[in-house]
Amino acid sequence: MANLSNQEDPAIEAQNTGAAETALVQDINTTNEIATEISEGVKLEEAKDAAEEKYAKSGKKSKKHIEEVKAEEERQARKAEIKALEEAGDKPKGATPVTRPKIERRGKNYQEKAKLVEKGKVYSLEEALKLAKDTNPAKFDATVEAHVRLGVDPRQADQNIRATVVLPHGNGKTVRVAVFAPLDEAKKALAAGADIAEDEEFIQRLEKGQIDFDVLISTPGYMPKLGKFARLLGPKGLMPNPKAGTVTTDIEKAVKESKAGKVEYRVDKQAIIHIGLGKTSFDQDKLLENANVFFESLKSHRPASLKGSYVKSVFITTTQGPSIPVENIYN
Repeated sequence: MANLSNQEDPAIEAQNTGAAETALVQDINTTNEIATEISEGVKLEEAKDAAEEKYAKSGKKSKKHIEEVKAEEERQARKAEIKALEEAGDKPKGATPVTRPKIERRGKNYQEKAKLVEKGKVYSLEEALKLAKDTNPAKFDATVEAHVRLGVDPRQADQNIRATVVLPHGNGKTVRVAVFAPLDEAKKALAAGADIAEDEEFIQRLEKGQIDFDVLISTPGYMPKLGKFARLLGPKGLMPNPKAGTVTTDIEKAVKESKAGKVEYRVDKQAIIHIGLGKTSFDQDKLLENANVFFESLKSHRPASLKGSYVKSVFITTTQGPSIPVENIYN
């Protein structure tokens, strides 16, 4: 009896042996799966590295350039397909874009003011100036502007119109005048109303990039000292110029004229002159007088070599207001 109790049941022993063999097989399968995944991962990384090695770091063989070329080829193919459909009389798929009229893309206040300008009507200068004040949609004291298209070629030196005019009532802007001149001339400029009048101290201002003036006046002898600041002053339209009257020996006169309302006007690349004639707060008579003085000045600068019309069209407007066509009597 004792011997039988110490011996295990053969059936239980066989069951345990089978379970152990099954567990061993599962472990082996799991190990094989992990090894396979690792092997595939390594192969994938190697494939990626090999693909990357095909591309250059930069230039035409770089990955970025190749992708851009492919995208451009696809775009050109779509474009050619649309063109072929149009030539065949078929419309390309997709909704046709609808472009709203320009007036509908404006604000409601602008649209209401624009209704006051009659379509197809050409106004006299006096009527246009009055209407400009009435059609100003801005809440601030806007500038009344004149835009004049000329028949000149700005590429020709003698037709590149650039001049100054002293508006009798100014343009409504406070002009800060700076003078770069010898000390004795600087003192006279300050007495004439200049905001800044300095000698060598002015160079130190420019070196620091301080631009706290609207007009710069200089004597001819001091112009070479401003040469190195051409890139600073030129793009802002502040570089003194003899044609603008800002390079002169009569500093006092130049300062007084600038403070009194002297403005410069010049033709742009599209042969158009833009100038502010005053503010909407100006009386009608003052605006009209300023406008007449400007147009007289413009007429006096007609190039002798010009054949055909000098003034092609004139429009009056405010800073944010609608354009008002003016009858052309300035040729």
